[in-house]
Order: sequence, then structure tokens, then C-alpha cells
Amino acid sequence: MSADEVTTGAALETRGLRKSFDALTVADGIDFRLEQGARHALIGPNGAGKTSFVNLVTGALRPSGGSIHIGERDVTGLSQSARVKLGLARTFQINALFRRLCVLENVTLAIAEREGVAGELLRPAGRHRAVIEEAYSLLETLGLADQALEPVNALAYGRQRLVEIAVALGLAPKVLLLDEPAAGVPSGESGIIISVIEKLPADVAVLIIEHDMELVFRLARTITVLVQGSVLVEGPPAAIANDPRVREVYLGERQHR
Repeated sequence: MSADEVTTGAALETRGLRKSFDALTVADGIDFRLEQGARHALIGPNGAGKTSFVNLVTGALRPSGGSIHIGERDVTGLSQSARVKLGLARTFQINALFRRLCVLENVTLAIAEREGVAGELLRPAGRHRAVIEEAYSLLETLGLADQALEPVNALAYGRQRLVEIAVALGLAPKVLLLDEPAAGVPSGESGIIISVIEKLPADVAVLIIEHDMELVFRLARTITVLVQGSVLVEGPPAAIANDPRVREVYLGERQHR
């Protein structure tokens, strides 16, 4: 396959993706493919390179080599904002919301940015009514409508994570990267996160980067295991759970010889 050919059907694809910081290699020739509408998880031990991979895909880091594609578009040299406009959205391990603004305002800002009308929100009139209505409808879908006017910093942390997902969905993504969506969420509230992810639009390709194996094995149809910046193995959950290499490097089990 030539360097400028792109396999059709993938929502997101990396080819030979490499990133080094002097002697430290955090991505070592990663070939990765996220299918359209996929529910895919990326797992690995601490230091495996998961966050670096996400930062490379989103444009927060520049690769040392290889390429990144959203659909059929090579985005390797594009900015983070340009990738968002092409349909790539991300949540973070620690939420990045406007904590003093209310829930509805956070989601409205995301939709207004997508529509290119964010400046009009400061005016008494403009195209913002439709944007606000769309934001409220999205909050209804995620079960957040009752808290639409509450400041984000007044919400329980699990609800804040839901707001972050709502903000990401407000960008109308084709690819949604969920970076540890259950991180910091009390166990009693993690079920809400799982339920929301299960109900995400079927046409959105979802990549979940997560340490919570219960969440991973419940939601993912395909799992990629990353170790030392390289793909160790990829497959359906049952195969990954029973793979001795995964048990050794990720679950910490040593094989009896």
C-alpha cells in the first residue's frame, strides 16, 4: 500500500505512528484502525503510551513519523482545532469544563463553536436560540435536563463527567475519544457513565481509554492492548481476557512454566 493510499471504511486510522523524546519512545510504529461506529477500547499498563497515543491522534503532540487519518483525510499536519472540525472529539482524564458556568452554557458553547456562531452568544439577539434548544435537547437525552441551570462546580463528579460527554457530543463528532470516562467517579455512579456510553449514537466511532476492566469488557467489542508504545495484541474481549501475554504484562500474572 502506498503512503498516500487510505483504506476506506475506517473512521480513524494510524500507520506506523512514531513518537520519541530523545531516548524515550512512546509510540513505536503503531498501526491502529477504528472502524466506523466501533466500540473499541485501548488498554495497557501504566507507561504503555496510551495518553501519548491519544495526544498524537488529537494533535496535542506532533509525531516523529507515520501518519494519522480521519476518514480518508490525512490529518497528520493539521491542528487540534482542524481535527475537531473534521469530526474528532475528546474527553479528558480530568474534566476540562467551565466550572463556574452552568451545565447548559457549557454545552451551548460547544455547539456554538461547531456552528461558528460563538460570538453571537454575547449579543441579545442572533442565531443562538436554536443552539440553546439543541443543547437542552442533548441534556435531556443524557438525563441532565433537571440540572441544566446548575453551575458545573455544584454537581457531583460523576455528573460532571456526563456533562463533559455532552460537550463532546455537542461537537457532532464522527470519532469520540473517551479518556478514562470513569476516572474519579464513585463506584455507585459509574453505572450511569456506562449507561450513557451504551446509548451513544450508533454512527459515532468510540474509542475508550480506560483502566476499569469492568467498563472495558462491558462496552468494547474490540480491545487493543498497548505495551511500551507498541500494539501487543488486538481482538474481541473474550480473546483478550484469555491471552496469556495480556495476563502477564497487564494483569500482572506470571505464567507457570
